[in-house]
Amino acid sequence: MTYVITEPCIGTMDKSCVDVCPVDCIHFEEGSDRMLYINPEECIDCGACEPACPVTAIYPEDAVPEASEIFKVINAKWYEDPEAARAMVNQIKPAS
Repeated sequence: MTYVITEPCIGTMDKSCVDVCPVDCIHFEEGSDRMLYINPEECIDCGACEPACPVTAIYPEDAVPEASEIFKVINAKWYEDPEAARAMVNQIKPAS
């Protein structure tokens, strides 16, 4: 299992999760991304990132809210095709 970053990260990108990740599996490209992404192949399911997130954007894969299921695809897609993942994120307006 992996953890997934969801909609509240869009535009926030606090990076507290990056600081606590023991395997450096959370990535983004400065200036290009509006959110952070967890690499599902590298995540060791330690859970350190979840409580570190100040906007409650990170969930275990099996606990992602139904309305945020697309973020499972978006997180994994970023590691295969970042432009496609960015296009998907750009279609989503951050929650107010």
